[in-house]
Amino acid sequence: MAGFPNLFSEGKIGNLTIPNRIVMPPMATNLANEDGSVSSRLIDYYAERAKCGTGLIILENVQVDYPQGKNICCQLRLDDDKYMTGFFELAEAVHNWGTRIFMQIHHAGRQTTPDITEGHQPVAPSPVPCGFLGVQPRELTVCEIEEIIQKFVRTAVRAKGAMFDGIELHGAHGYLIGQFMSPLTNRRIDQYGGSLERRMRFPLEIISSIKEAVGTDYPICFRFSADEFVEGGITLEEGKKIAKMLEEAGVHVLHVSAGIYESMPTILEPSRFEQGWRVYLAEEVKKVVKIPVITVGVIREPEFAEQILADGRVDFVAIGRGLIADPEWPRKAQEGRSNEIRKCISCNIGCIGARVFQNLRLRCTVNPVAGREGTFGVITKSPAAKKVVVVGAGPAGMQAAIVAAKRGHHVTLFEKAERLGGQLELATAAPGKDKIGWFHRWLEDELSRVGVEVRLGTCATVENIMELSPDCVILATGSLPAQPTIRGAEPEKGFVVQAWDVLAGKTTFAPGDEVVIVGGGLVGCDAAHYLADKGVKVTILEMLPDIAQDMEPISRFDLMQQFGRLGVTMRTNVIATEITAEGVSIITEDRKPDFVRAKKVILAIGQSPTGKELGDALKQRGVSVKVIGDACEVGKIIDAVATGFQAGWQL
Repeated sequence: MAGFPNLFSEGKIGNLTIPNRIVMPPMATNLANEDGSVSSRLIDYYAERAKCGTGLIILENVQVDYPQGKNICCQLRLDDDKYMTGFFELAEAVHNWGTRIFMQIHHAGRQTTPDITEGHQPVAPSPVPCGFLGVQPRELTVCEIEEIIQKFVRTAVRAKGAMFDGIELHGAHGYLIGQFMSPLTNRRIDQYGGSLERRMRFPLEIISSIKEAVGTDYPICFRFSADEFVEGGITLEEGKKIAKMLEEAGVHVLHVSAGIYESMPTILEPSRFEQGWRVYLAEEVKKVVKIPVITVGVIREPEFAEQILADGRVDFVAIGRGLIADPEWPRKAQEGRSNEIRKCISCNIGCIGARVFQNLRLRCTVNPVAGREGTFGVITKSPAAKKVVVVGAGPAGMQAAIVAAKRGHHVTLFEKAERLGGQLELATAAPGKDKIGWFHRWLEDELSRVGVEVRLGTCATVENIMELSPDCVILATGSLPAQPTIRGAEPEKGFVVQAWDVLAGKTTFAPGDEVVIVGGGLVGCDAAHYLADKGVKVTILEMLPDIAQDMEPISRFDLMQQFGRLGVTMRTNVIATEITAEGVSIITEDRKPDFVRAKKVILAIGQSPTGKELGDALKQRGVSVKVIGDACEVGKIIDAVATGFQAGWQL
């Protein structure tokens, strides 16, 4: 606490004391049961964050109107008394550790699809389709609005009955309450639309009705987007007016966020967004109200959180994806071990974009235990210590070595390069990808903390492995760029280079140089972004109908905006047939030949696993061999880390 006196000081929300200023904001997980009831895995997930010292947990969005208000496939629901027992058990599990818990209550409005709402057309204040989802909503009648208000009230009453310490109304991110508040989505001409006062009628009636039902002292938090970052939406100046109206209505704390689905990268920021970039919104809101204010958005380090509290800019700091990545964030900070925090890299691959929005349960790229705390939450010592050799110090190999060492085994890690990290170094090269370096450094430091013997600059052979008499060998030798069959693509030709060499800085380019990248997957797009940011004129050729199809959707949405700004040319449904010193011959979508000029051609057509020969030779010597990461199947960092964890766990 000495290092972070503000972060670990008590706070007040109304009459409720919060043990510190760390808030876990609501983040959808799909960890609930399929019927929307509380599951044991959900309780384990939140109890772990409470056990590690979070002051206030705001439970992920709970629907008040099933199935019309649903926005993910396994969303929690509390529209019926029969669900209360599970919520009581969840609150009890959190309270056991002295943590407070609020329940966020929610209606999706137009920001959902009939696939999620079980065939129902989404509803909204006005029939304005969501630009991100492309679904046409139906306009609510006044009678329906009044009924939804009562559904919010009944859910709030149940939340209090289930021993939750307060509720949060989800008025942010373009969901139903926010849709009424925003001039972009509320085009009504009755008492619920028009001026700001009339647009605020819906949330204010919800607040007053809830207070009448649960009492004026029961804490109400209101989350809203102080700036929607879309033309015609709520601006910061209007957001400050909204804040004052909410305070006058008796809200006890404001949770200041940003964005709607059409400005999705401002809600769930990809990696290029700077730490704490949203803090200024909460700071501006705090200037016009007297009630506490919570800030949120890419806050990764306790030093940063402490400073914004010390400066009086906000009252509470929400650590969202950071607590998915490392539930021990508060404990490590309080114990002076902030350098050991496994920081979120803002990839959105394990949590939201590539998992929850795709109807899968929450996971995390850097924390393979997330969402499976009940199974893997405690790494125990193996009954018998083994000699383990890990070959390859990329993310898969390092993760496997760390877990094996924690299991009590003696681990030797071979890496043929002079540095640890493997492809992680390439992954940090593109603009805004530097956060991946946080994970790289954490893995390196963790290897030292758990006592793994590291042999750098050592090419693993059957002979030097067998000298150690291993009980098990874990092969994490990774992959190498695939070689295309395109005429003229031979690597010895000076005008053809691999994308890996570009990202490694082995090939230089001048501003204005024309280059063609063959392959529009993740690696090709990283190379394109890296070069375009330096002023190089880039054309991407992709045989599929779209580029970056292997990217997480929110990051891809943001990347397309960056490519538009940088002038990257993208040609899809084309086949490269020949590479020459002048450029690339292609066949277009309509089967016509064309030619794209280039000073250099960059290959990014995929990767091939390595290590089979070494693995087969070791098996012939009777050694138990596990093949993980790209050496088994080419994937992303999340796949490498997950297979590495499993390999170490199973020993």
